Amino acid sequence: MRTLTLIRHAKSSWDDPKIEDFHRPLNERGFRDAPVMAQRLGNLLDATPQLVASPALRTTTTARIFAEVLGIAESSIRFEPPIYDATAAELLAVVRELDDAYPNVALFGHNPGLTDLSHRLARCTFGEMPTCAMAVLEFDVDRWADVAHGRLFAYSFPKERQ
Repeated sequence: MRTLTLIRHAKSSWDDPKIEDFHRPLNERGFRDAPVMAQRLGNLLDATPQLVASPALRTTTTARIFAEVLGIAESSIRFEPPIYDATAAELLAVVRELDDAYPNVALFGHNPGLTDLSHRLARCTFGEMPTCAMAVLEFDVDRWADVAHGRLFAYSFPKERQ
């Protein structure tokens, strides 16, 4: 069994139009939402996930906040350049290369790739994933290389009533 949690980065700031997309920081709402969503993930999962993230600033910051809340060493986060601005097909290639030693992975990335990948891998009842949304997918396979079709175990987003 493999569990893949797809997490869109928290809300980022557009205050400075001179900042390149890759270097956009989180805004106040992003810093407020990320720990809440990390706690929700911690309540959903039985095992601590391996964190894998795009190297874009807003995504690395989101992953670091999740790591802190979940009690995961920040140094164990893997940053994968191919996740930034990736299509669903490119993200699936990253997933299929994940280390089989980790049956539970949280992948932090961007839209539209994350939403498209969610819909490609499972029957999802949601549309576009808003910022800091997470889709927890389960696969009845022993290796990441075999991930194809799974099921949506859980879906949550910051404005959802709890």
